[in-house]
Amino acid sequence: MIKFPLALAVATAKIVTGTVRMLGLGAASVLPGAIARRFHPRLLAVLSKQIKEGVILVVGTNGKTTTSLLLKEILQNAGYGVIHNSTGANLINGLVTCLIENSNLWGKIEADYAILEVDENVLPLVLKECNPSHILALNLFRDQLDRYGEVDTISHRWQGAIAPLSQATTIVLNGDDPTLCYLGQNIDKKVLFFGLNETDLYLEEIPHAVDSIYCPKCGHPLDYQGVYLSHLGDYDCPKCDFTKSKLDVNSQEWEQILIGVYNKYNTLAAGLLAQSVGVEKEVINKTITNFKAAFGRAEELTINNKNIRILLSKNPVGMNETIRAVNDLKKINPHCTTMMILNDRTPDGTDVSWIWDVDTEKLVELGGNIVVSGDRVYDMALRLKYSLDSLENNLNLIVKENLSEAIDEALKITPEHQTLYIIPTYSAMLEVRKILVGRSIL
Repeated sequence: MIKFPLALAVATAKIVTGTVRMLGLGAASVLPGAIARRFHPRLLAVLSKQIKEGVILVVGTNGKTTTSLLLKEILQNAGYGVIHNSTGANLINGLVTCLIENSNLWGKIEADYAILEVDENVLPLVLKECNPSHILALNLFRDQLDRYGEVDTISHRWQGAIAPLSQATTIVLNGDDPTLCYLGQNIDKKVLFFGLNETDLYLEEIPHAVDSIYCPKCGHPLDYQGVYLSHLGDYDCPKCDFTKSKLDVNSQEWEQILIGVYNKYNTLAAGLLAQSVGVEKEVINKTITNFKAAFGRAEELTINNKNIRILLSKNPVGMNETIRAVNDLKKINPHCTTMMILNDRTPDGTDVSWIWDVDTEKLVELGGNIVVSGDRVYDMALRLKYSLDSLENNLNLIVKENLSEAIDEALKITPEHQTLYIIPTYSAMLEVRKILVGRSIL
């Protein structure tokens, strides 16, 4: 029997959602859940228990949105009914809003799976109310240290929160990340590992901004046979018995469509989890082959016969990998244009000092056109200036405070049928899409 507080909370949230959208105030991806929880504080627990096959929580610093969307499409193509917080609202109020939106007026949900992208800092809070069937952890990098703290701190909190969960919960982890690998080795649940096995993708050297190259067990520097990005790679500890766990799936398993090493990880993660619930390889392969990127994540647009790729980059590791991918493409076609947009709003993190950990030298060494804009346009321009080896570098750096003007200029100098690569932080990505396609996401 549906209890009155639940029905009242759900009905109120649905009214708020309709009102916000009718007035054009936004997507109503957070507020309805916040208000509903005032009427029913345990709403997340009540709603999540109704999911038939289970709740899948997707966490990590980078790649949550792309991985969640790919996993959703795989499960839907396998015939499952899936709920997904596609707006990216990944705090508790956003999760509750997503569940309410997919319920009827009485709070009844009919779905096989709920795929919920969860902010890494709130995972322990979510696990107090939700016993998921799966937790998929992609990586742990430094990101907004003022909010999250160091990666070891987050890992310890995760371990404490996962320990009380049911033995039926499956944990899927990136085995190339030493912190997550060690976490998996110390969890008494079913654990599956994914990772790369392509030595030709090794970086020439460990990046200077690497996050965690020390053994999570004894603290001694790890011995890396090679790194794929940041501290993700093949490793073992020369001092103690800690070593990389055997992978349950590697990069030879499925073909990758999206650009970048980071998307290899996203593809493997979604594929392994889908495989663990019984989805056939044929369905996984077909979905991966036809997959289109989530908004702002290697998303492709065409305007005036010019291609645009939006590559969200919000921390040193993410931006370094974006630069790596763009450079690989620029070597093939040097006529493309690059645009970098740096904001310092709440979704981005107010401290932009992280850009000095980005290897922008690798971006400017190929020269060409780079347009810079955003709230912290001059910080970004200064970082690029310091990246120049000499005044003879053939870089054409264009600085524009106004974002619309900057986009117009970037499109103007991009030849027809060539590509403009836009590298924005999170809030900047939303602004870019609103300017380009005439509507906002959130």
